[in-house]
Amino acid sequence: PFNPETTISYTIAPSVLPIGKTSVLVNLKVYDVLGREVAVLVNEEQKAVTHYSTFFNLNSSLSGGVYFCRLTVGNYSETTKMIILK
Repeated sequence: PFNPETTISYTIAPSVLPIGKTSVLVNLKVYDVLGREVAVLVNEEQKAVTHYSTFFNLNSSLSGGVYFCRLTVGNYSETTKMIILK
């Protein structure tokens, strides 16, 4: 649970890098419970290290409730639940 911000950390393992590449395309997006995209936190090539991204609920633009954070790195994808408390 968080309000008004949270930091999301993730580590890109060297094993997910395409052969001969030093970086991979990373997408980190936030969705509401209806599956609508509400924020794009990362959409870029990144190297295999630990990264941090901060999600701000600026001016309380999102209502309290459940949201989902989806990380996609190459062919790997993981979704986690987040809760905004008001």
